[in-house]
Amino acid sequence: MSRQDLLFELGTEELPPKALKNLRDALRDNVAVNLQAHDFEFDSIEAYAAPRRLALIVHQLSEQQPDKNIERLGPAVDAAFNDDGTAKPAAVGFAKSCGVEVDELERIATDKGERLGYTIAQQGQPLANFIEEIINGALKKLPVPKAMRWGDRSEQFIRPVHWAVLLHGDKVLDATIVGVKTGNQSRGHRFMASEEIVISNANSYLAQLESAKVIADYEKRQQLIKQQIEAEAQVSGGVAQISDDLLDEVTSLVEWPVALTGRFDNEFLEVPTECLVSSMAEHQKYFHVFDSDGNLLPNFITVANIESSNPQSIISGNEKVIRPRLADAKFFFETDKKVALESHQEQLKKVVFQKELGSVQDKAERVAAIARFIAPSIGADSAQAERAGLLSKCDLATNMVGEFDKLQGIMGTYYARHDGEDENIAIAMTEQYLPKFSGDKLAQNPVGQTVAIADRIDTLVGIFGIGQIPKGSKDPFALRRAAIGLLRTLVEKSLSLDIKDLINASVASFGDKLSNEKIKQELFDFILERFKAWYLDQGIDANIINAVMALKPSMPIDFDARVKAVQFFQTLPEAQSLSAANKRVKNILAKADVAITDSVDNDLLVESEEKALADTIKQAEAKQQNLNNYQEKLEYLASLRDEVDAFFDKVMVNAEDPAIKANRLAMLKKLQGLFSSIADISLLQN
Repeated sequence: MSRQDLLFELGTEELPPKALKNLRDALRDNVAVNLQAHDFEFDSIEAYAAPRRLALIVHQLSEQQPDKNIERLGPAVDAAFNDDGTAKPAAVGFAKSCGVEVDELERIATDKGERLGYTIAQQGQPLANFIEEIINGALKKLPVPKAMRWGDRSEQFIRPVHWAVLLHGDKVLDATIVGVKTGNQSRGHRFMASEEIVISNANSYLAQLESAKVIADYEKRQQLIKQQIEAEAQVSGGVAQISDDLLDEVTSLVEWPVALTGRFDNEFLEVPTECLVSSMAEHQKYFHVFDSDGNLLPNFITVANIESSNPQSIISGNEKVIRPRLADAKFFFETDKKVALESHQEQLKKVVFQKELGSVQDKAERVAAIARFIAPSIGADSAQAERAGLLSKCDLATNMVGEFDKLQGIMGTYYARHDGEDENIAIAMTEQYLPKFSGDKLAQNPVGQTVAIADRIDTLVGIFGIGQIPKGSKDPFALRRAAIGLLRTLVEKSLSLDIKDLINASVASFGDKLSNEKIKQELFDFILERFKAWYLDQGIDANIINAVMALKPSMPIDFDARVKAVQFFQTLPEAQSLSAANKRVKNILAKADVAITDSVDNDLLVESEEKALADTIKQAEAKQQNLNNYQEKLEYLASLRDEVDAFFDKVMVNAEDPAIKANRLAMLKKLQGLFSSIADISLLQN
């Protein structure tokens, strides 16, 4: 069967830059699924994307489906014929549906008895018969936030479609894709090579586009942009800071990148670096440059989408555009400094946090109270923690944060310093939002940690308290992220705080605003589940996590210590045997039909193996008092395996004598207690 490369390119108006990579990847995945669903064979798919096109090459795609036999099953043989062997209506009807006579049917053995059947040889159909359905189906399933219509067409897509290339080898496959007839004609750069290009085949596609000033390979274009930016920064005597998000966006905006360096006035360097960077990146998609000491240089790097014979005109144009942007930032900064940060509290009283939970200022006051409660436990100053909580949301009402919301917290730090607030309080303005995302840094300052913890527990308690618990993928208040951030701070910074204490303190701060009577238990369980998800992401076995969760430790650093200890214990050769023994003990005690005491009567010990185990348990109870951590305790308990195994091999727990039976159960209860003080080891069984 012949196999050749297939090229598909969809030409459009400029696609949304922040969606371009996702559109490319989704198109590749959707086409792969659709080809496989239609039984077409291929080696691999490479996808491409530029501002005006989505494309893919399917390597070694078969030109037709393979032939296959389709087995149809009919009625049971017993129900298909009369006693004299003549066919019943069921057999006749099935044969007719297959287009054959009854005597041409087969008898097929199944797990439900012998049935009539017929095997139909189905010839594979050519790719040309399905390619339109395959491509259009893939395009319809793209993650398009809002489709549009254009002209008098009924078709919809994220942007108007102008052309479609569809080649299998060097042959055009006729199809209509999003209302456009396919062909072999593509287009180059909108300004530098606007004439049509006749694409020969998939192998020549990238080179032909590149000769027409279009780099269709997203990663190649991105790497070229990065190299150009770094080279431009080096010429300026500095180093460019290239964020992944901005690099992705710029890569999605240009087909033929040309990096150019412009300048802005030194006077703007008096404005905080973060403000200038936000203004350049968010508004103009410029990259900024630092010197070797980390100071911002008065330069910016823009990436043009054209190779100009007069690049200085492009630079001058960008310099004219950036000046008023930076002037706005400077104005906002100077205006905000004219009033104290705390003066914004009045304005925050008019801003709703959540209609049932009050204003943003109400939240700040609750955060202040909880921060003060937390402070002594983690070595922070209580008065500073309370003050930081009260000021924590004030910068939300400033001009700068109103223009650049990503600067919340950061501007609070600048304005707090300007007002002469204590440095710990100023730092807390920024650190309250840490971590912002998975893997982000944590608050380092103790006062910052109090506000970071207080802010998250307030949000969690408040939203759970009014019954808006996350369900499925819906989590509008990002409660899952808040819980993980809370746990990471407590564990990774080794803070001795109890989740239940935090929940209780926060619930009290809401007064009568909360309506969910089960708030405390539901939120605690939710946080434990986030703990489990966090550990699973780290590759820790679910059995280990469940063994600790069974005890529901409420102090995260204690929970973490138990998990680490059980993880170590599971590597020991004795682990499986002791886990099995613990499970057996658990089952025996659960089924006990007598009262079990807390002490063992040595006079009722009969067998040598139970005497040995009783003595071992007594020694272990004493030893545990002197061991420093859970790992040492479990490592010591592993040494009990021989006595435990011997006991179960030789001793009948359910003895006929009720007193001996009760005594043996009491001993097993003590044995279980040694392990269950750390984790439910019985759950470690494979």
